[in-house]
Amino acid sequence: MIHKYISQLWLLLFLLFACNSTAKKSIHLKDSSTSDREYQLVWSDEFNGTGLPDSFKWKYDTEGNSVGWGNKELQEYTIAKKTNTWVENGLLTITARKEKAGGKEYTSARLDSKESWLYGKIEVRAKLPNGRGTWPAIWMMPKDWSFNDGNWPNIGEIDIMEHVGHNPGVIHASAHSADYQWQIGTQKTAAITISDFSETFHSYIWEWTPQLMRAYVDDQLYFEYKNEGLGELKWPYTKPFYLILNVAVGGAWGNEKGIDEDSFPQNMLIDYVRIYQKKKNEDFFVSK
Repeated sequence: MIHKYISQLWLLLFLLFACNSTAKKSIHLKDSSTSDREYQLVWSDEFNGTGLPDSFKWKYDTEGNSVGWGNKELQEYTIAKKTNTWVENGLLTITARKEKAGGKEYTSARLDSKESWLYGKIEVRAKLPNGRGTWPAIWMMPKDWSFNDGNWPNIGEIDIMEHVGHNPGVIHASAHSADYQWQIGTQKTAAITISDFSETFHSYIWEWTPQLMRAYVDDQLYFEYKNEGLGELKWPYTKPFYLILNVAVGGAWGNEKGIDEDSFPQNMLIDYVRIYQKKKNEDFFVSK
């Protein structure tokens, strides 16, 4: 009988210990997300409803169509054409199609956010196209800049996600400036391989502070660029930038191994776009 009570006592102590261990682990995991708690949501699009993208949040960019956007791209970006941009079932779909328009052989869409932001965390959850010749991108350019303004790359460019279909699963993040740019091979850049990029939604995240920029896929940090304090030629990221979502076809990079015409149409699906900024820092603000 005594042995029975001792066994029950040991069982009780074991259960108490296990519960305490679980509680401590939960608290530890919660505390590990301190950096996330520093941010607050300041802008988002969850793509609810059905129809064209929200015209209060997005505009169509077509300025560079006639000259291939400086990259010898082969698509004609369209305006408010439901076969190229459509919201339904909680998703924004940007579709590149094999069809003639504007003297081009393909159509697609390029959406610019109507708001711009200085610093913060940008998160876009997306599923990418996988056809050879596609060139989807999630990126940022300075407020009020347009293609016809020129002055690239001196003004700066932030590439949160780029993917070219001839190199499936390789996700690129980059920052371009006057001194650090792809045309001379000096851009600040890194890449990560995501095998299920076209089957699964992933969060493409960019953190941007006055001191550094970082890129993640989900919780995987793979790019970091620190401000060297050497001026605007290297760090022009001291002004608000707007967000761009697009699917290009061909181009200097996208067409390196040709285009699989039979793979079209090709879709980039966006689950949501969320912009976060610091809660207690006057340097982190929204600029409309």
